[in-house]
Amino acid sequence: MGDQAPSGKLALQTIAMPADTNASGDIFGGWLMAQMDIAASIPARARARGRVATVAVEAMSFHQPVHVGDLVTIYTDIVREGRTSMGIDVETWVTRSPDQEIFRVTQAHFVFVATDGAGNKRALPEAAS
Repeated sequence: MGDQAPSGKLALQTIAMPADTNASGDIFGGWLMAQMDIAASIPARARARGRVATVAVEAMSFHQPVHVGDLVTIYTDIVREGRTSMGIDVETWVTRSPDQEIFRVTQAHFVFVATDGAGNKRALPEAAS
């Protein structure tokens, strides 16, 4: 794994499948971004205690391609809270067979806003102690 380890909490784990490849046989960046959005929504929904919407994806960096069969593991960390929004750092790591090599492939910063049933912004509830 080198000198780095994932930061944040485990949010999502899946396997990259052949249906998610581009013409070069690697996993589409858009598929990976969608998985990261789903993963980031998990702590966002928990913190908002309800509905949230993605309003921005900042500083997305693709370090290495994801291959079919890779175990994709996504970690998240809420790093900023505002009145209605939160910033969440997201890291994606893969475990690649046959050697079980583990390395980071992507990272990004997602911004979510808490929403009501009509899709309007709402204040985040008081943080639990």
